[in-house]
Amino acid sequence: MANDNEKKSGFEYINLYDEETVNNAKEDKNLSGDSIADNGYTASSSDITKKSKKKRTKDEEPFDLKKEIFSYIKIILCAIVIALVFNNFIIVNASVPSSSMESTIMKGDKIIGNRLSYKFSEPERGDIIIFKFPDNEEENYIKRIIGLPGDIIEITNGIVYINGEALDESYLPAHPYMEDFPATVVPDDSYFMMGDNRLNSKDSRYWNNKFVSKDKILAKAIFIYSPEFELIK
Repeated sequence: MANDNEKKSGFEYINLYDEETVNNAKEDKNLSGDSIADNGYTASSSDITKKSKKKRTKDEEPFDLKKEIFSYIKIILCAIVIALVFNNFIIVNASVPSSSMESTIMKGDKIIGNRLSYKFSEPERGDIIIFKFPDNEEENYIKRIIGLPGDIIEITNGIVYINGEALDESYLPAHPYMEDFPATVVPDDSYFMMGDNRLNSKDSRYWNNKFVSKDKILAKAIFIYSPEFELIK
């Protein structure tokens, strides 16, 4: 019989095995003690217990060390494959070796980038991205997008101008002095990059190949996970 809580919830919880046993017993009209009569034969609880023990013993397989080892190897290999796929197609796990993005990202911070961020959308001004260094694609850099395709970028008296208008850079603690940079048009499918630590960042202002092509972007930086968690803005 269901308790009051079960009745209130509208569900009655029953043990299907017990209910089936009781129904069979009612049909035979011979339920007595711990045995059930069927066509004149009485199966006692001790007989049932012996049979279940025999069946259990028969079903049990001997311990196979090779099989156990192979099972663990499969689990480890699956974990490695998943990690490789995740790391090569979904995320970038990186450690920042320099201070060029301080104070947004500090030297030694460990970060996660999303490789899928720009599969269905375009990079935006202000995004911090991980990309192949244009002057040496064997190296990966992290900088902030300042100029978008078609923009005219210029730096005068420490102020960055985009298409003739001063850029609001609220992510900087202050506007440090910077060398002037002549008005330059950002090519199609390319981006002008700068580090937040303007006085200690080798970026588009100084590179031989000044722009990052979209197909060289590896990921958008999402968050810092060490030494402590912090979203990257």
